[in-house]
Amino acid sequence: MTREIAIQNAAAEYDSGRLLDDLRRRVAYRTESQEAESGARLRDYLERELTPLLTGWGFACRIVGNPSAGAGPFLIAHRHEDDRLPTVLGYGHGDVVRGYDAQWREGLSPWEVTVDGERWYGRGTADNKGQHSINLAALKAVLDARAGKLGFNLKLLFETGEEVGSPGLHALCEQLRDELAADVLIASDGPRLSADRPTVFLGSRGVVNFKLEAKLRDGGHHSGNWGGLLRNPGIVLANAIASLADANGRILVDGLRPPPISDSVRRALAGLQVGGNPGEPAVDADYGEPGLTPAERVFGWNSLEVLAFRTGNPDKPVNAIPPHAVAFMQLRFVVGTDWQNLESMVRRHLDAQGFGTVEIDVERGVPATRVDPDDAWVQWALRSLRLTTDREPVLLPNLGGTLPNDVFAEVLGMPTLWVPHSYPGCSQHAPDEHLLGPVAREALRIMAGLFWDLGVQASDATRPACNPAPPAAATLARGRRHEH
Repeated sequence: MTREIAIQNAAAEYDSGRLLDDLRRRVAYRTESQEAESGARLRDYLERELTPLLTGWGFACRIVGNPSAGAGPFLIAHRHEDDRLPTVLGYGHGDVVRGYDAQWREGLSPWEVTVDGERWYGRGTADNKGQHSINLAALKAVLDARAGKLGFNLKLLFETGEEVGSPGLHALCEQLRDELAADVLIASDGPRLSADRPTVFLGSRGVVNFKLEAKLRDGGHHSGNWGGLLRNPGIVLANAIASLADANGRILVDGLRPPPISDSVRRALAGLQVGGNPGEPAVDADYGEPGLTPAERVFGWNSLEVLAFRTGNPDKPVNAIPPHAVAFMQLRFVVGTDWQNLESMVRRHLDAQGFGTVEIDVERGVPATRVDPDDAWVQWALRSLRLTTDREPVLLPNLGGTLPNDVFAEVLGMPTLWVPHSYPGCSQHAPDEHLLGPVAREALRIMAGLFWDLGVQASDATRPACNPAPPAAATLARGRRHEH
């Protein structure tokens, strides 16, 4: 059997309707992790849908309870072929955001896959059931092409709480660090740069949310009798925010700004166009950090956002000076940002600017992660995608959004390769979420090529010169040390 046969097998999963059948069955599981009554459905998805499939393919599977009380379970699956082969960790999540059933357009349901032209509508089609269904189908295509062998060792980790912050994932991976050790993570989530651009990203920006609040007094006071005499907390807070970022979004607090963009990241982002696709908003060319391209601003720099701002009663304003104002803020940041000291940095800044009455409350953050774009695993993956698609893939040093990638990069200590199968206009987390059929078909071919190439060893005398083998000596030695 050959690489091309594996890729043809994967495409046949789409052409025959088998992928659509699998996705219809999986979307029907109402796995909303935000809803307390979803616990049984989350377990059923792992136990009744994924476990029998993987067991039939030769995986040893078990359901693991969550170290975080009340959170959804995990599925861990192993398939070990040979100590001399590379070991890969795969990841996916079976939970979805709330369906918001009534908000979908007429004729659509979040819990049924509806095909309308190229769009496959349903909750989880893009995030993440569609994406891990593609990867599983591609694995089966390679198993069939290699007569029941992958040519590498594979561990799979599925969680059921990603949409609520992945509770327990860090603790589980710390507890099972040796069991989950691998040479590389290969997983799929998030969007491509655009629907027609196969993409690899190497991590994600971090995120930390914080609240700013000006509580100046009890109760409102008539704006005619007291206007000009009492500080207005809305004005105080608006100016406090303006001291953090200017009118064009440039961050003004040195500690909240990242280090200069590295040469390797600049090379990876050179020439990439962000936005401009149908259904996407136009990019504000003069917003954000001056001197950076749009791609550098979203993938190589930090952004400070006001997510919500409230003072008084916006729904029914009255002629009164309100007693307090609150703003919900967010910092998205790249590797190298001192985000863990955000509270003290912002506190010092606000005090120095005369905003000592503004209080700050910082939530737990998620670290930023990024593999060096020049890493051998990265270059191997790019070669594989080129060979499969016959065009240049997009390389993003990190996703603009945030994933629990720090668990794999820092707790488990492995390079991370994400190959997304969605696109920016997929309505992820919103009504009318969908997967694009042509993207799904191409993604099946891409992942079959990647999985085939993982099983191609440099010592294989029959390997065509153009067929990329995975990085060998150093990573294999590391993988063997971590194996049971």
